[in-house]
Amino acid sequence: MIPDPAITVRSLHYSDLPQVIAIERRAFPTPWSLAMFVLELSKPSGICLASLDPSGALTGYLICSRYDQVWHLMNIAVDPGARRRGIGSRLLSEMIARAGENTPLTLEVRTSNAGAIAMYERFGFRSAGTRRRYYSDTGEDAVIMWRDAAATPTASSSAGAGA
Repeated sequence: MIPDPAITVRSLHYSDLPQVIAIERRAFPTPWSLAMFVLELSKPSGICLASLDPSGALTGYLICSRYDQVWHLMNIAVDPGARRRGIGSRLLSEMIARAGENTPLTLEVRTSNAGAIAMYERFGFRSAGTRRRYYSDTGEDAVIMWRDAAATPTASSSAGAGA
């Protein structure tokens, strides 16, 4: 899949939050609250990104927090109507570039989210275990994934694949 060249990625701003909340509600059964997004945006060491279409409409976002020497991907979403255009991969690629190619990264993902797991694997993330009943809305387990300095990044070959 070739990424849509008309999509731009930039830092997420407080003024984006109404669009973020709208996407969050469409994308997830248990959406984050406005307060959760405000808290993450207020952290000076975080990486918070937005993807926009040519009209300026927000098509996706990513929230990543730094804990000591490790980055934790907290939230990534693409508007359901804009999926399968490489937006998730573009956001993830930009996050890795900003955090540093050799910086350890971790995340949790629903065991049922095969598309996201495949995208993360293309970027060098590997399964490191399971968090039992991690998701309170359904009781579903989460796959714990890590990308460390030894990972072979494939961002250039995967920027158009996935979400």
